[in-house]
Amino acid sequence: MAEEKIEETEEEALDEKEESSAEEAPVEEAEESEEATEEDSDEDDEIDNDAEEDAGEGSLEDLEGIGPATAKKLMDGGYSTIKSVATAAIGDITEAAEISEAKAKKVITLAKEKCNMGFESADRLLIKRQDIGKLTTGSETFDTLLAGGMETQAITECYGEWGSGKSQVAMQLAVTVQLPVDKGGLDGEALFIDTENTFRPERVVQMAKGMGLDPDEALKKIHVARAYTSDDQMLMTEKAAEMVRDSNVRIVIVDSLTSLFRSEYVGRGTLAARQQKLNRHLSTLHKLADLNNCVVYVTNQVMSKPDMFFGDPTKPIGGHILGHSATFRIYLRKSKAGKRIARLVDSPNLPDGEAVFKVTENGLED
Repeated sequence: MAEEKIEETEEEALDEKEESSAEEAPVEEAEESEEATEEDSDEDDEIDNDAEEDAGEGSLEDLEGIGPATAKKLMDGGYSTIKSVATAAIGDITEAAEISEAKAKKVITLAKEKCNMGFESADRLLIKRQDIGKLTTGSETFDTLLAGGMETQAITECYGEWGSGKSQVAMQLAVTVQLPVDKGGLDGEALFIDTENTFRPERVVQMAKGMGLDPDEALKKIHVARAYTSDDQMLMTEKAAEMVRDSNVRIVIVDSLTSLFRSEYVGRGTLAARQQKLNRHLSTLHKLADLNNCVVYVTNQVMSKPDMFFGDPTKPIGGHILGHSATFRIYLRKSKAGKRIARLVDSPNLPDGEAVFKVTENGLED
């Protein structure tokens, strides 16, 4: 009898242990499920961003109504990705693919849906902006003025009188873009559209030595094109879009943006045509910066207003179209003892301010 009671007691203890284990199991599973959910939610944004990028880089034939022949025409016209089609104007697609406006509108709508382009919450946009890079100018004070350097996905314009340092900054950026990211560079190459014959490879050699780079390798990573007309300049910008997609180009430089437009369109009677053409050119540069996450740096000429008795009579060329289009606008002017003053005139997120730097044999320095 004693043995039977002991066995019953052991069986009851085992039953109680199994019941408690069964009760604890769902709790443990729930905790594991909560942890997994938190991990999944942290990765959701990254997965969504990757999915959007993959969709944007997909084949054009994935779009309904686009066959091999139409896809080839679009690619020949510079539209090699779905995202490039999604950001194009209806007229441009109609002309490039030789299709009707109704079909072009349908194709662009489908491309936008494929790329998930539309309204999105500001917190998602903030996450996307974490991919934006900063390119050092070589001067710490100049970089501080720009909150770390020249920003990717934006157009930065520098204007000023001759000798103020606009072209020096352009050549400096063509060198610093080759630096690794941890040294303020973007570990990439540069495209330089020269409209005023200001690019000098000898100067680049000096700057490369000053930054500790191999001069020969630095020159090989800078691709220069000389533009002689405004049409030539615009065609080179469209060609640049293809090169940026196919290589590791992280900055596109136009020095200067307005000189050819200014020389070809003379008088008030041609002002409207000039501004429309300039606006189209700037739109191409904006797409180039945004779609390829690269820096676009442009220089601009100035004019003087002799009838102005108070304040600075120096005004940039390009009118309101360029003023509204440039993301960051910087006014460069000469100072004493070889110093230059950079004044941040316009920015969507930074306060106005000034930075003083020197242009030396080694490049831009504090």
